[in-house]
Amino acid sequence: MNGQQVNGQVGGGPQGGGLLVAGTTSDAGKSVVTAGICRWLVRQGVSVAPFKAQNMSLNSFVTREGAEIGRAQAMQAAAARIEPTALMNPVLLKPGSDRSSQVVLLGKPVGELSARGYHQGRQEQLLGTVTDCLAELRRTHDAVICEGAGSPAEINLRRTDIVNMGLARAARLPVVVVGDIDRGGVFASFFGTTALLSAEDQGLLAGYLVNKFRGDVTLLEPGLEMLRSLTGRQTFGVLPYAHGLGIDEEDGLNVSLRGAVRESVVAPPAGEDILRVAVCAVPLMSNFTDVDALAAEPGVVVRFVDRPEELADADLVVLPGTRGTVRALEWLRARGLADAVARRAAEGRPVLGICGGFQMLGERIEDEVESRAGTVEGLGLLPVRVRFAVEKTLARPSGTALGEPVEGYEIHHGVAEVAGGDEEFLDGCRVGAVWGTHWHGSLESDGFRRAFLREVARAAGRRFVPAPDTRFGALREEQLDRLGDLIEEHADTDGLLRLIEKGVPEGLPFVPPGAP
Repeated sequence: MNGQQVNGQVGGGPQGGGLLVAGTTSDAGKSVVTAGICRWLVRQGVSVAPFKAQNMSLNSFVTREGAEIGRAQAMQAAAARIEPTALMNPVLLKPGSDRSSQVVLLGKPVGELSARGYHQGRQEQLLGTVTDCLAELRRTHDAVICEGAGSPAEINLRRTDIVNMGLARAARLPVVVVGDIDRGGVFASFFGTTALLSAEDQGLLAGYLVNKFRGDVTLLEPGLEMLRSLTGRQTFGVLPYAHGLGIDEEDGLNVSLRGAVRESVVAPPAGEDILRVAVCAVPLMSNFTDVDALAAEPGVVVRFVDRPEELADADLVVLPGTRGTVRALEWLRARGLADAVARRAAEGRPVLGICGGFQMLGERIEDEVESRAGTVEGLGLLPVRVRFAVEKTLARPSGTALGEPVEGYEIHHGVAEVAGGDEEFLDGCRVGAVWGTHWHGSLESDGFRRAFLREVARAAGRRFVPAPDTRFGALREEQLDRLGDLIEEHADTDGLLRLIEKGVPEGLPFVPPGAP
């Protein structure tokens, strides 16, 4: 495929090849497999791009042109060794409650919609936009690896689907379904997913990919053979369970606290002590990937917490971003966490607020946009007043802090007015051992992260020394290479390449519901 294109059926003209990675469930491994295929292909000299038509996530990223997309697609672009763009995630849904989400179209917010309003009107209208974006990527790349959402067998949503079989049929994409065998029931999930699809949709489903397998793969082979005899479709590989991949996570409305805990020290500390970081797992927590760079540091232990007593032994407390600043503030107060954070600040113990967390640390919040709660008192730990604007700030700032260069990205409606403080801190400020900023991703800047951790250790009275050679970007690259290795070593790469280049094979049988 190197440097060549195959003829597609979207938008006219020469088109690169394509593949849709669907899943039996959410969190089956679609994002990981998509990234792994992208990294494997680019190592073969193939120009490849990721794509997700519609993404529901509170973890997002800002591209260089100022567009907001899902962080998973930014990670997949890094796997493909290209710059992320809005084309790769044309529709992003950011939940704001159990029933509504902000709709981000081509990187810009266009309003709030209920789930019913989206699925019964707006979603169908977006199919043309989605297929146009995919066609543009296919015109400029040898291959585009698309990621589905949830399951393609969500038959209640099939009529308005633009991300699974709706996209596959519009773009004539072959589909591989990923199943998480670690959960159990993977064969039933593969068969049931296939059987619930219409004959037309089944005609695009080429086969399956088993994910997170533990043990001797030969024990799985009888089941794979039976699955093939029942469905007429092959399995394109069995990927082993891989510990500690550490890639950017995608979320729906909630984050599982226990599933998000990171309590392992990556390596022994360079100094005598370790640092313990407690992240308050506020409602609608967004961009909790900000603390990944801390967790990558030798001697730093990061955990997500939801009780005040869990702050007692923390050397640093982080208030992360959130899609609901006022709601998160109420949650902190109701649980006693607000008082615990205030006591820490009075004792000179370190606290860091990022984006929504920064806003909560201020004196006052005026919100007629996100919560429409009006004027709400903040925690009063920083001399900051926040007013929510209708227009969202989307930016990629850079600067200097603590004597080190820093880069980050901003995604927020809140406009902060800083009136004092001991010193400036990025776009925010510091008072004592309390820091606040709107910048996401700043801790990925290695020199700045080390300087910040030295400040934290000093304020916490810890003999902690940051390792001098931890490079977060290099660690991220190593993880992406591990994903590429998983595909190269455990998937049928020849079979996947045939699908990408030539599309789904003809004559796949129809599997009726209830068979056999």
